[in-house]
Amino acid sequence: MKRRELLKTAAALGLTVANPFSAMGENRDKAPHTGNGSQSSAKANPLKAPEQGSIPVAFLISEGAVVIDFSGPWQVFEEVDIPGRKADAFQLYTVGQTTDPVRVSGGMKIVPDYTLETAPPPKVVVIPAQSGRSQAMLDWIRSSSKSADVVMSVCTGAFLLASTGLLSGRAATTHHNGYKSLSIQYPQVQVKRGVRFVEDGIFASSGGLSCGIDLALRVVERYYGREIARNAAYQMEYQGQGWMNPDANAIYAKVRASTEKHPLCAVCEMDVDPVLALKSTYKNRTYYFCSREHKNEFYAAPDKFANAAQ
Repeated sequence: MKRRELLKTAAALGLTVANPFSAMGENRDKAPHTGNGSQSSAKANPLKAPEQGSIPVAFLISEGAVVIDFSGPWQVFEEVDIPGRKADAFQLYTVGQTTDPVRVSGGMKIVPDYTLETAPPPKVVVIPAQSGRSQAMLDWIRSSSKSADVVMSVCTGAFLLASTGLLSGRAATTHHNGYKSLSIQYPQVQVKRGVRFVEDGIFASSGGLSCGIDLALRVVERYYGREIARNAAYQMEYQGQGWMNPDANAIYAKVRASTEKHPLCAVCEMDVDPVLALKSTYKNRTYYFCSREHKNEFYAAPDKFANAAQ
């Protein structure tokens, strides 16, 4: 799934899933949170590794799941080695709506190990960017969170996690092209720009794609310490330092401005071709869109997007 399709999926998720905040009396006119820089307002809960046995990690998979979003963290957890322990540090498995093959990004097929009903209770839940958005998936995430140590989203998987209502009042991040949409669709989520990951209680979210590797390494560090996490990164030949410095994504913190010469999509801030892109005039100003889905998303809340573009 290329970036454009990934963000179109996030837009569709926001337009088709019932907003859980509406049932809570949420004021939808409230200005969205769009915090920048460090995650000083968020705190990670301490994690205690079991003395014996493996930590169960469930990867929620549906159509269009982005391969690196789940395979990156999968490899991190697989590489963890605890001296003196025979059992694997983490027990890894995939969970789907059914056990029928699922076509993920790039055309790869994955056969889920378990269904939502048969999956073992996880201590870590990984939610990659994906197309799935069924009520059963939302219920499974909510139920799993009650006994999980960590519920983590990767990239635009944050939209799926936010749609459960579990991020209400919490800090989170997503792919840099999704900051604006996430803050407008879910105004009670404190969206952080320019960070590799954010931790808030049992919930954690990462930026796009490769950021999931950093968040997984951070989870390993919280369970087993920095040296164990560092060794896992070494075995992967992963030289990224973002798992030790979440602010390393600062390049994405700045809000880009759309100009006549270099227009951006009004929803995802992606560069668009002014000749080929969809465009529309709203209140005497021209807005460009990378896809029809984003044009529809814009007109579902035009004043919010227009104000955010000022």
